[in-house]
Amino acid sequence: MTEENIKLKIDQLRSDLNKHNRLYYMQDNPEISDFEFDTLLKELQDLENKHPEFQDPNSPTQRVGGGITKNFKTVVHKYPMLSLSNTYSKEELEEFLERVSKSLGEEHEFVCELKYDGAAIGITYVNGKLDRAVTRGDGKKGDDISSNVRTIQSVPLELSGNDFPEDFEIRGEVFMKLDGFNELNKSRLEEGLEPFANPRNSASGSLKLQDSKIVATRPLDTYLYYVMSKEKLADNHYDSIQKAKTWGFNTPSIKDKYISKAKNIDEIFDFINYWDTHRSELNFEIDGIVIKLNNYRQQEELGYTAKSPRWAISYKFKAESAETELLSLEFQVGRTGAITPVANLKPVELAGTTVKRASVHNADQIKKIDLRLGDIVRVEKGGEIIPKITSVVTDARKADSEEFIFPTRCPECSTALERQEGEAQHYCPNEMHCPPQRTAKIQHFISRKAMEIDGLGEETIKQLFNEGLISDYADLYELNEGDLLPLERMAQKSVQNMLKGLEASKNIPFERVLFALGIRYVGETVAKKLARYFKTMDIILNASLEELLAVGEIGERIAQSIINFREKPDNIAIVKRLQSYGLQFEIEEKEGGSDVLNGLAIVISGSFESLSRNELKDLIEMNGGRNASSVSSKTDFIVAGEGLGPAKRKKAEDLGVAIISESEFLKKIGK
Repeated sequence: MTEENIKLKIDQLRSDLNKHNRLYYMQDNPEISDFEFDTLLKELQDLENKHPEFQDPNSPTQRVGGGITKNFKTVVHKYPMLSLSNTYSKEELEEFLERVSKSLGEEHEFVCELKYDGAAIGITYVNGKLDRAVTRGDGKKGDDISSNVRTIQSVPLELSGNDFPEDFEIRGEVFMKLDGFNELNKSRLEEGLEPFANPRNSASGSLKLQDSKIVATRPLDTYLYYVMSKEKLADNHYDSIQKAKTWGFNTPSIKDKYISKAKNIDEIFDFINYWDTHRSELNFEIDGIVIKLNNYRQQEELGYTAKSPRWAISYKFKAESAETELLSLEFQVGRTGAITPVANLKPVELAGTTVKRASVHNADQIKKIDLRLGDIVRVEKGGEIIPKITSVVTDARKADSEEFIFPTRCPECSTALERQEGEAQHYCPNEMHCPPQRTAKIQHFISRKAMEIDGLGEETIKQLFNEGLISDYADLYELNEGDLLPLERMAQKSVQNMLKGLEASKNIPFERVLFALGIRYVGETVAKKLARYFKTMDIILNASLEELLAVGEIGERIAQSIINFREKPDNIAIVKRLQSYGLQFEIEEKEGGSDVLNGLAIVISGSFESLSRNELKDLIEMNGGRNASSVSSKTDFIVAGEGLGPAKRKKAEDLGVAIISESEFLKKIGK
């Protein structure tokens, strides 16, 4: 193939992939299967790797990220990125409308849109290709985060059509969908990491990550809602937004009622009241409604103040909140020793549910709102896992209330608490002898994503611990029938199942054993990277800080945590015992792998004839695929055995996710 033909082939593949990406993410109308899409993407990757002279930062292959940015370049905004004036009342909104009417002295109309709760972004396109993406910053200049924004699937790398301006900027919001946020936090909790506070902060923080490959794994999305260009697109904002949709942008949808025209206060409040009622049905957070003058000439006539446009305003919703009494504060000790204060409340109805408990986060928050026992507190529901206390009704405070003093010792083992510089939480350092830390570590060890020991659950672990039969997870492998049969609710069959499960767990691969150890910050992905890089546990335990940092995506915090783990003799003793019991502490080099499933997200469901679920999962990873835990729009296909649930099947059918058999899967990977 000549160089010219190679270039033509690459251009055609990029064009086809961009088209199919728009059909999938923007129009929900795919023409090809995910497998076919990934086959095209793999073909393009191979060509680009063989011909680096044709590399393009806007190639569809760049969606997966991979670039490391140590310092984001500061960019001056071509047009200042101003904030909107806010109002919470109908009266103030009426005053705004009257000012606009008086200043214009002619007929006019407004556009109402959702106020997305995310991170503001400005994206510039030159000749139909993404040139750069910049954060709001201070309004005058922001950070160039183009490499991260390129990983967001709803941001077009190359525009469709041919009627777009040669050089223009489109502004909008990057946010995190609620289901994706909850899944992300679920994964973090399973890995022993602190959950993210809310979707807004998660989206903003993700955009500033230095590794775009990590950004690509975050469930980020966009709505883009304002086009800025020296070329005239239309004479009004509403038509420009609809025009931008035809170029491939995710702009507010008329069909979903995310945008509407309005002529007066009544029509504006029809829109506001509708979304105040229905916002809980959205899969993303909004905190109000934006009202803009529609006509561009009239916008220019009104102009700007130093901080905001005179032709737009945001009406902010009042947060969903309730007032109730704080009955008590309890302090929970997590697997990593983190102390989390949780408020017990007098039950109160909030957003359709009965709330009895709320988060207070940490000592700083308790001090900031001056929280005291017996206070009447305001509780709000946002994107958090549980509701949070936001303030105290001080007028209702009892005269004899006393300032709350955060405990200085662990509520479970009385060890003096520690707080590292730069961290908000207190920690109990007594990880080897603090009861809830010890049981939580054992429960993590036996969990599904770690050792997956049949016949053992959280309650059984507590029972064994309380009976003095185990004090760490290595003790599990010394249990016998004589220890277990005398216990309450322990029959011959259940004891045999437990012991068989423990014996079978000795075949669990090294990377899962490493994850099961519960080293702080070493989640599933990190454990896999460490295992595949160093090959054995002994090498990891003897690796220097520099050697640990040489592993991709391993930062100083993770590396130092591994060093801290190995510096404690008790930890080393437990690892040596586990090695002596026959657990896998070396990676098993498997032959027959390929990249035929490269980048595909695959769900395993049901029971199978020739292979176990874990063997199937290993085959997926050996051949470049990724094991997904649940069915979503990003699932490429399901490998279904006997017992695929009707709900999972229906969800797959609704989303157009392919369902294949075990034999079809094996054929796909050439087995």
